[in-house]
Amino acid sequence: MLKIHYGDLNSERYIFNPDIYFNNSYEDDWITAPLSKEMIKDIDGSDVVGPRLIDSPFLGAIPAERLSGGVKTLILMAFDSEHVFNASACGDNCAPWILKIARDKDLTIRLGYLMDFGNEELDIEIENLGKKVSSMKELNELVLEHHLI
Repeated sequence: MLKIHYGDLNSERYIFNPDIYFNNSYEDDWITAPLSKEMIKDIDGSDVVGPRLIDSPFLGAIPAERLSGGVKTLILMAFDSEHVFNASACGDNCAPWILKIARDKDLTIRLGYLMDFGNEELDIEIENLGKKVSSMKELNELVLEHHLI
C-alpha cells in the first residue's frame, strides 16, 4: 500500500535529498535488478550494461551516480525500506512506478505537490489525515481542502 505524507515531514527516517543519499548508499545489485533496468529504460531512456555502467543516449557511458534524480529515488523506494523518501524529486512520469512498487510492498513517501497518479483506481492513504482514497479526484480534493501543500 502507498502512504503519502504531504508537506513538511520531521522524521529521522526521512531523506530530503534522495539524489545525494543514493550516490552514497546504493548497492550494485540494485542497479542490475530487473525492476531497476525497466525503470532506468523508461524514465531515462538508458540501458544498464553493468552495475557501474549505464549507456545513456544523451550522455554516453555514465556511472549510476549520473542517473536522473527521479530514477534514483524510485530505486531507493524499491530497495530501501528503512527510509521515507522525498518523492518531490520525481516527476509525474515516475507515478506509475511508485504505484507498482507500492503494490509489492508497503511504501511511505513524502510529496510537496499534487503528483498525477492517473485515472486508474487508487489505494492510497494520506498519512497526514489517516484517510484512504481511491481516485485522483478524492486525493486532490482532500489535499487541497486540508491545505496540506
